[in-house]
Amino acid sequence: MNDTTPLHLLQAAAAMNQHDPDPQETAEWREAFLALVATQGHARARQMLDELSRVARTQRTGWQPDLSTPYVNTIHVNEQPVFPGDLAMEERLASLMRWNALAMVVRANQAETGGSAELGGHIASYASAADLFETGFNHFFHAREGLAEGQHRGDLVFFQPHSAPGVYARAYLEGRLSEKDLGFYRQELTAGDAQGLCSYPHPYLMPDFWQFPTGSMGIGPISSIYHARFMRYLTHRRLLDCSGRKVWGVFGDGEMDEPESMSALTLAAREGLDNMVWVVNCNLQRLDGPVRGNGRIIDELEKLFAGAGWNVIKLVWGSDWDGLFARDLTGALTQAFAHTVDGQMQTFAAKDGRFNRDNFFGQNEELARLAQGMTDEQIDRLKRGGHDLVKIHAAYAAAANHKGQPTVILAHTKKGYGMGQAGQGKMTTHSQKKFDESDLLEFRNRFNLPLSDEQARRIDFYKPAPDSAEMQYMHAKRQALGGYLPKRETTAEKIAIPALPSYAGFALAADGKEMSTTMAFVRMLGGLLKDAALGPKIVPIVADEARTFGMANLFKQVGIYSSVGQRYAPEDIGSVLSYREALDGQILEEGISEAGALASWTAAATSYSVHGLAMLPFYIYYSMFGFQRVGDQIWAAADQRARGFLLGATSGRTTLGGEGLQHQDGTSHLIAATIPNCKAYDPAFACELSVILDKGMQDMMVEQKDVFYYVTLMNENYAQPDLRAGSEAGIIRGCYKFNSYPRAPDADQGHKTLENAGRSVTLLGSGAILTEVIKAAELLAGQGVNATVFSVTSWSELARDGMACQQQMLDAEADVARPFIAQQLDDSHGPIIAATDYVRAVPESIRAFLPKGRSYMTLGTDGFGRSDTRAALRAFFGVNAQSIARAALQQLKAN
Repeated sequence: MNDTTPLHLLQAAAAMNQHDPDPQETAEWREAFLALVATQGHARARQMLDELSRVARTQRTGWQPDLSTPYVNTIHVNEQPVFPGDLAMEERLASLMRWNALAMVVRANQAETGGSAELGGHIASYASAADLFETGFNHFFHAREGLAEGQHRGDLVFFQPHSAPGVYARAYLEGRLSEKDLGFYRQELTAGDAQGLCSYPHPYLMPDFWQFPTGSMGIGPISSIYHARFMRYLTHRRLLDCSGRKVWGVFGDGEMDEPESMSALTLAAREGLDNMVWVVNCNLQRLDGPVRGNGRIIDELEKLFAGAGWNVIKLVWGSDWDGLFARDLTGALTQAFAHTVDGQMQTFAAKDGRFNRDNFFGQNEELARLAQGMTDEQIDRLKRGGHDLVKIHAAYAAAANHKGQPTVILAHTKKGYGMGQAGQGKMTTHSQKKFDESDLLEFRNRFNLPLSDEQARRIDFYKPAPDSAEMQYMHAKRQALGGYLPKRETTAEKIAIPALPSYAGFALAADGKEMSTTMAFVRMLGGLLKDAALGPKIVPIVADEARTFGMANLFKQVGIYSSVGQRYAPEDIGSVLSYREALDGQILEEGISEAGALASWTAAATSYSVHGLAMLPFYIYYSMFGFQRVGDQIWAAADQRARGFLLGATSGRTTLGGEGLQHQDGTSHLIAATIPNCKAYDPAFACELSVILDKGMQDMMVEQKDVFYYVTLMNENYAQPDLRAGSEAGIIRGCYKFNSYPRAPDADQGHKTLENAGRSVTLLGSGAILTEVIKAAELLAGQGVNATVFSVTSWSELARDGMACQQQMLDAEADVARPFIAQQLDDSHGPIIAATDYVRAVPESIRAFLPKGRSYMTLGTDGFGRSDTRAALRAFFGVNAQSIARAALQQLKAN
């Protein structure tokens, strides 16, 4: 706490209790407790409080401790460690960062300086967080030293996205970005030989700089928790010692309203993730106004995090308040803060010292006396805790040293701090992108910047000389912490993959054996886990459907990861498939949380970059609960250049009989096609699946390409064919000829007289519906029609190939290739009918790339799903064999 005694806080609490029937008795209890603390110490006092709490519960009094503490600092001034840096130097550096960040945004939005006046950008968020960032950069955020034993592999730092200009400003002073680079903020396409700077942290766009994408609110917080847990997973499995490394996340108080921000708090506490620290920048303001105008967000978050089991550090007031608290013997300050809501606190931030004297300190005589002897300017300069480097360092040090729990620091700041009349604490401050001359000069003066009036008016960037004390100090601090951040690394050892027949021989030569592609995948996964080189690097992930997907046999084989092992004898302990948790377990079973499972997948899929250790995650789930449910997280993983497999099981709208509308997926392949580095496949057969898995592992583990694979699987059992000779290339590129079905020579004589007898059709099918397409071909052959069936393993890969050919034509290249699908269909005739278990937009994606002069009809499962059998569902949507054959005959008639 600030310089205030326990008696002071107790008196303040008593003052807030307006209905004490016996104040004298209350005072006696209070004095007795204080005497206990004074004579027996804090440990005995805590023991007594625990005992009284136990007695209160047994007497059913209905009492429980309030999770909200007074609106003061958690760390008492007497408990602060000595500040280890040069305070004046660090304040000067922070001021330079603020100026260059402001200049970058303002210049980009002033047309007369070359900007377009439409690029946007944010100043106020970084203005509030600058000191939080700088304290971390100077004293806590450790960079990767290297991958050798004994070298620090670096902390993980998630930066508040709207504060990106401040990170660029620091990189400029560090020499990692040039002034020319800063001149192309939010102008990546027009940067020329400069490096255009993206709006928010985007590893895909700046692959050597940003490490984690945080631009989509809420995804950074949940991702940081699962990254911290994955570090424990690597340590417990003895794959990589991650002890001594921290995960730091700087997030906004408004961002805490996102469900993803809050969804994994109990996991972090349950797992005892003391390797993670969140810093919530409580500037009390969202984009349009106060976060909790009629309440106090810091109090709310304190209750939430404390209730979830986190260690909470409140960083509310700066050092200038210490003297005020010390003189406040009646608790007037604490009581006043308890009755001041955030909307009013924002007004105090936006107003000057005179206003604050009259309206805050003028509330009563006790407060007025505290402000006596202070000038209006001194009152105006009273810092909130998040702007005081000494207080921030104390909070960070306490968080870094805390054991057994994750820690959250609730840092009270002012949005637009130092922006004066241009934006400090104002409702419009989030969108503030322009400053007039007087605002620039005021900002210059506020932070004592070494700029002339003309330099300030021109909004010149400022960089001290290389041999200046500031630059030497800044570089020395970073060198002591291993180097510069943020920095994305990609060095990771290549992992050899096993030969395809070693784990998928049963699929390559299936000989008509019936099985589902889901079961085939699980069998292949079991084989891969046994491989000496690759097996330990595989991370199987499920939300809560391992038994549904037939993965129970893996429980004993590799175990389910648990940070505490298994403290119970499972009910099915005698079973061959019994549930087994273990400290070195390999499976991550995340409970009923697709968001959590996807966050785990992302942590594993980016391990090659984050940890210098390539891992291969396989996350299997109901396909409906992937792109539709956590698509934003998948997009962020793509931004982070994830490598791994997403397995959409029980895929399609008709394969999952009986489940109904919300479980039936008809769109995941449509969404997957929109992600450039996602390669999406819908294999019908186990042999196709095996070829796809082999190619994916080759791409990601050996060739180390920044791609990930989405593969849909079905739980429908049907006869599995052998792999067609020479079909591997077509499977990977998206399509191959499966079989021809010539008209039956003994077809019914009545059919031979039909108009369509002897004519040909071409049928395309994928996934669950390919078996219906094959049946349709057989029906048509029986009616005298020649049918050729092509298995489409990836509509999106075919479409991308076609678009690439189109682009070659638009670029007037001399040698323009024909689309692959057109080449494949050259050996077929007649109208083309395509059928899938997805909406028609999926097969429609290749229409422009088909052979000229061929009609094309698509059949799909548009609309909402229903609960019924597979047969009924396929008839309803018109994708069963009879519907496909009927469509073919209609097309023949029309042509």
